[in-house]
Parts: sequence; structure tokens; C-alpha cells
Amino acid sequence: AMPRSDSKRAVKKAISLPPDLARFATATAKEEGKSLSAVVQDAIRAYRQARLRGEFREIQGYWSERAREKGILTEQDLDRYLRSTE
Repeated sequence: AMPRSDSKRAVKKAISLPPDLARFATATAKEEGKSLSAVVQDAIRAYRQARLRGEFREIQGYWSERAREKGILTEQDLDRYLRSTE
């Protein structure tokens, strides 16, 4: 879990939400006993994590494809390849 931001240093922003998201955010805050700001912060943190995971998968996919092009499909293949380039 990400550390909570220091509320003393929080930056205030006015945001616009469509009515359905505003209702959902307000209901979530009430159900979870949180402020609306805390719910929005949690949502943005979750979005950031999802984006980072997506970027990681893209990078992983790129290098997996490069490995396949070189015939590296297993740990043994990788060991053999690394030894051959020493």
C-alpha cells in the first residue's frame, strides 16, 4: 500500500465528475467511513498502479519476444545463451 500523503501539504484541486461517478464516490465514502478526498485519492492510486503494471507487461512482452527470436524459451536456454556471450 502506498503511504498516505501528508494532508498538511495536500494540494486542493476542483474536479468535475459526471453525476453517476459523483454518486458512486459519495456512496463509497459513506460506506467506507472515508472522506470524498480519500476515496478519490484511493482511486487515483489504484489507477496509477494499474498503469505501472500495464507498462511492466509491455516491457516484459518486448523482451520475451526478443528472447524467442534468439530461441531462448527456458532458463536452460538463457544460461546457454549467456555463457556463449561471455
